[in-house]
Formats: sequence, structure tokens, C-alpha cells
Amino acid sequence: MMRHMRKLAINPQPCQFSAQERAVVYEARQILLRHLNQNPVLSTWQAVLDYCALTIRSDVERFHVLYLDRKNRLISDECLAIGTVDHAPVYPREVLRWGLALNASALIIVHNHPSGDPKPSAADLAMTKEIQKACAALGVTLHDHIITGAGRETSLRARGDI
Repeated sequence: MMRHMRKLAINPQPCQFSAQERAVVYEARQILLRHLNQNPVLSTWQAVLDYCALTIRSDVERFHVLYLDRKNRLISDECLAIGTVDHAPVYPREVLRWGLALNASALIIVHNHPSGDPKPSAADLAMTKEIQKACAALGVTLHDHIITGAGRETSLRARGDI
């Protein structure tokens, strides 16, 4: 089994599900989301990663912002952009507009790389810096920017980019 898992991690292939399997996956996600909504404190790194893996995964690039209150309770998970296989348009102004409207004191930006490789691009790094500057100007904490891939995640904070 470990050999099989390593093979998947090294060479991730998109999985093709039948209509019945997609329905089961959808129902499982709904159950997990209900559980997460009952326990909205994202107090551990693993809780954040589990939440992101559940909600952000897609075959096109998706950009989400997790808006948090002062106790790191999830106020809202907003999908601000859905793009193509390698790009989703992001506007720092929109990220902060939503944050102010929700009275968020912190946020985590998250997007996926459908290619499976969560390594940040130069555009990812530049956009993160723009959002970080806007957050600082308005007194909102940017906790992290997480990029999800095929069973792997990259934290820009852990890399030292935030």
C-alpha cells in the first residue's frame, strides 16, 4: 500500500469518477462541511490544511479567502475567483473589501494548483505581497497564503515569504 501511495504522490493523475461515485463524494463533502461548520475554530495547522483540502480542490484554479475573527473562528470562506487550469484573477481591493464588510480581523488566502505542484509562481508571490501591504494598511492580519496541490500544500509563511 505504501508503494502505491508513493507512486500517486510522485505521479498524480486526475481521477475519473462515475456519476454515482461523484454523488457519494459530494455527500461526504457535505457531511464534513457540516462538521467543520459546527467546529469553526481553525486553531491548528492541520485543521486549516484539512479544511483547505476539502474545499479548494478543483480541476481549475480557485482562489479562496478564509476570513477570521479575533479568536481565529471562521467567519466566512469566500471563493473570490475561479479561473483556468493555471490562472485565477485576484484583486487585493476585493480581498480587503470583503474582509472589511465581514468585520474580519485576520485572513488566510488559499488557492489551488490543478497541475498538482504547489510551488508558488512569481505571480503568486507578487500578489501575496500586494495583499500583505493592503492588510497592513487596514490593520488586518494576513496569517498565511496556502497553495494546495495533489495531496501536498505549500505555506508561504513557512517558506518565509510572509
